[in-house]
Amino acid sequence: MNSGWRARFAVAIAAVTASLLTGCVERRFVITSDPPGAIVLDEKGMSMGPAPVDRQWIYNGVYEFKLMKDGFETLTVRENMAPRWFEYFGIDFIAENVVPWTIRDIRRFHYQLQPLAIMPPEMILQQGQALRQRGQAIGAPAGNPPVVVPAP
Repeated sequence: MNSGWRARFAVAIAAVTASLLTGCVERRFVITSDPPGAIVLDEKGMSMGPAPVDRQWIYNGVYEFKLMKDGFETLTVRENMAPRWFEYFGIDFIAENVVPWTIRDIRRFHYQLQPLAIMPPEMILQQGQALRQRGQAIGAPAGNPPVVVPAP
């Protein structure tokens, strides 16, 4: 009877010890922009919200983000989420299952958006006239009636 109690106690102590020796790796990235509030899209084109964005990621690799804001040029960036020392084969098992604390891998990315170039109306008219002249020089495609554009 006494040995049965000891065996159960040993199993209970082993279970408590095993539950205390569980590690965890938390992977997050934070995207900020200047000016703040740029809409961040992921590689699938899904909105992640306005910057600053704080999201979890699971797999190492290259991630693509697109930042958009009215009055600024759209910025597309690719970031390599390379593995850290605790994510290599063998060590990752210990980091995620044995280490008794949470390892936090937080990647921070800050992007500077460039103001949208404003073209003067005269330049836009010049480009339009150049395109019109080029179209007239090429001629209309066979089988389609010509398009008449009124002169300004």
